[in-house]
Amino acid sequence: MELDMESMAAIIGVSVPVFRFLLCFLATIPVSFLWRIVPGRLPKHVYSAASGAILSYLSFGFSSNLHFLVPMMLGYLSMLLFRSLSGILTFFLGFGYLIGCHVYYMSGDAWKEGGIDATGALMVLTLKVISCSINYNDGLLKEEDLREAQKKNRLIKLPSLIEYFGYCLCCGSHFAGPVFEVKDYLEWTEGKGIWSRSEKGPKPNPFGATLRAIIQAAFCMAMYLYLVPHYPLTRFTEPVYNEWGFWKKLSYQFMAGFTARWKYYFIWSISEASIIISGLGFSGWTESSSPKALWDRAKNVDVFGVEFAKSSVQLPLVWNIQVSTWLRHYVYERLVQKGKRPGFFQLLATQTVSAIWHGLYPGYIIFFVQSALMIAGSRVIYRWQQAVPPKMALVKNIFVFLNFAYTVLVLNYSAVGFMVLSLHETLASYGSVHYIGTVLPISLILLGHVIKPGKPARSKASKDQ
Repeated sequence: MELDMESMAAIIGVSVPVFRFLLCFLATIPVSFLWRIVPGRLPKHVYSAASGAILSYLSFGFSSNLHFLVPMMLGYLSMLLFRSLSGILTFFLGFGYLIGCHVYYMSGDAWKEGGIDATGALMVLTLKVISCSINYNDGLLKEEDLREAQKKNRLIKLPSLIEYFGYCLCCGSHFAGPVFEVKDYLEWTEGKGIWSRSEKGPKPNPFGATLRAIIQAAFCMAMYLYLVPHYPLTRFTEPVYNEWGFWKKLSYQFMAGFTARWKYYFIWSISEASIIISGLGFSGWTESSSPKALWDRAKNVDVFGVEFAKSSVQLPLVWNIQVSTWLRHYVYERLVQKGKRPGFFQLLATQTVSAIWHGLYPGYIIFFVQSALMIAGSRVIYRWQQAVPPKMALVKNIFVFLNFAYTVLVLNYSAVGFMVLSLHETLASYGSVHYIGTVLPISLILLGHVIKPGKPARSKASKDQ
């Protein structure tokens, strides 16, 4: 069997541990489907927890479940014993344990070399545990003092231990996300809220959306397997790279980033399929004469949205969507004082938390600091664009294109750090193109303080920028 796995792994160019993980990851689709036919609430919770634990064991070994148990129990004990402090306690204890695992296993190096461990799943699990504790903490606060997201997600009653375990390990959803709220999980399992059997209208059919996600996953994997031999990361340290001119180096950085993204598109498409087919991904109906089911809760990436983003501000809305939502609700918004507007500090702090969550590699830290600068620079271009009178449509369109080009350039330049991870390789790659992706956003931010356009009336949609 091991020899067969080795040959099959060799066909697609991955190691045996990665191939084993991929098999278990693909198995989350039928495992999630079988959840639908498990009768009763308690059996569903048991199935969710047991299936997740078994898939973890098959993917990473017995020790993975022991690692998962640590933040899960820290979070539950915090809620049980220190409710008023459970959110902050779980946040620091959960991240502390995750950082320890990142340092001990040096997971980033393993991922670069084609290996895999349970740290990636632990990352997703940590966010779920923290959000559960914070929402239980929010249950103590007055409703009028809460934001809409807090009102929607807060917990009044402590989930039972089996409900909590089912939420954390649900059918292997901790492998790659998406992150979802414990309140949604409980309502889904109990058939309440939008999953209520008593609600009028047809029962949402998940099979068409599941098939679409699987086809998308197959296409994304094909793209990745085709591109990766042509644009390996090792090229950045080869002498031939240093012999290239500025534009060839910049174009290679673009193609390296473009290639790497297809791997993430594949992973998130599979996780989307598993959440959709379980029914948990259902998020309501379209408001039309012929309502169609929406599956936004399962969506973690919008491929076209990423590749054709008109501004950097749009990227968190289309890339790793559920983690971006988590960061907004549990970091960004909670750093904003009541009655005040968020600024660069909140943006930088949120990106720093995201960097630490990924691991303590210089490349991650630099990438997410770069992301904060990239978004801030994009906002400057957008403000200039909005100040252009409507009758000057050509000028406005030029600004739209400039923001798009700026986003493509800075995103792929910054992504090199995320891929190579080491400080030396990151700085060498950035320096090879004269740090253009760092100089450009900083210059725009500074220019934004000098060239301050008037503030035209904006629609509610444009205020997100």
